[in-house]
Amino acid sequence: MKKDFDHIVERLLETPCWVIDMLPIQVPNGSKGQFFAVERYYTEEPQHRNLCRRFADVLLKLNCYHGLHVSYGDEWVKNPAPATLVEWLADALQHGHLCLLIDDGAALITASGGDTHLTLFNPSPELLELTGQLAIAAGLFLWQPQVKPQNC
Repeated sequence: MKKDFDHIVERLLETPCWVIDMLPIQVPNGSKGQFFAVERYYTEEPQHRNLCRRFADVLLKLNCYHGLHVSYGDEWVKNPAPATLVEWLADALQHGHLCLLIDDGAALITASGGDTHLTLFNPSPELLELTGQLAIAAGLFLWQPQVKPQNC
């Protein structure tokens, strides 16, 4: 099963993506603001823990509607316990990587160490709408990048 899911992930990484983020739109290149300093601030405690909690709220509520296969380490786990999913997410956002296949591979969400966002690949219109509502409820935003980021 691992090989099948890994192949699905590779395929989905090539599809259009959306970003679940603390910011409402992509910061343009050459911005006069201090994006990197602010991003660094949100990767430190206690801000990191608070941001992770908001992402976890989106994923846990999404799992009420959709099945998730979650890759943590070398294994795939179907619908992990909520506390386990939150623990894996927190670890991934600090120094790891997490893949969540939605509905057996129809869509994908990724989380990577040092990032202050999640990335959603290949969502159906219904999944996009639901994820957007869940993001807003968690104080986050959902947007599609104008320029595809390196990890999107």
